[in-house]
Amino acid sequence: MRMQGKVAVVTGGARGIGQAIVERYAREGAVCAVADIDLDGARKASELIQGFGGKAFPVHLDVTRPESIRAMIEAVVSRAGGIDVLVNNAGVVEVQPIFEINEQVWERVFSVNVKGLFFTLQAVAKRMVDQERGGKIINLASEAGQRAEALVIAYSATKAAVISITKCASVALIRHGINVNAISPGVVDTPMWVEVDRMFGKWRGKAVGETRRDTEREVPFGRFGKPEDLTGTAVYLATSDSDYMIGQTINVDGGRVMK
Repeated sequence: MRMQGKVAVVTGGARGIGQAIVERYAREGAVCAVADIDLDGARKASELIQGFGGKAFPVHLDVTRPESIRAMIEAVVSRAGGIDVLVNNAGVVEVQPIFEINEQVWERVFSVNVKGLFFTLQAVAKRMVDQERGGKIINLASEAGQRAEALVIAYSATKAAVISITKCASVALIRHGINVNAISPGVVDTPMWVEVDRMFGKWRGKAVGETRRDTEREVPFGRFGKPEDLTGTAVYLATSDSDYMIGQTINVDGGRVMK
């Protein structure tokens, strides 16, 4: 088990990609804090992990509130003794034409995907520095931060910002033994994509499921990704195998970003 004795915090860990990473980390021996605004969902995810003998516990986290970030860190340190790995996975998406985007939409997406991600990174990194044992921080970017899509301007801008934050934070923190890297998924079969399909359909006049079918045809690998497709990379970036890697964004997207 490659993460034996490590304590990992996964934000947005109650479902989708976050839940898959939590499960894989637990199977690799880590103690996992399932940090989510949906505390009931975090409890259920933790119980699933405990069901196969893994170690996980729920903790409430609203990344848009600094006091919630601080409380999450205090709860994890109190229960598990420290933090070795942070996966910044919490995120929201909006699909709208350029002239439909208002300040409220823009601020909501940036508040979670950029502000929340950065200040969670900052607070956890401070804890890691105090611990004096280094650490691993993994940000979830997206192919949207590298592609042009007319209906996803706000979301795409946030994910481009995540890629930039990853680069800058990596050079700021490596002197403390903290590696910062990112994973960039493509289209992944999660509950979020059900809502994305609906939103695209609204603006394109397509039936439910039609956008998904059209999008799947564009993936060179031939199918949507599964949350489990990302977990191997998440383990690699959380272990000593990636010690000499900083500031990188790894595309795990079935080749879609190349299209």
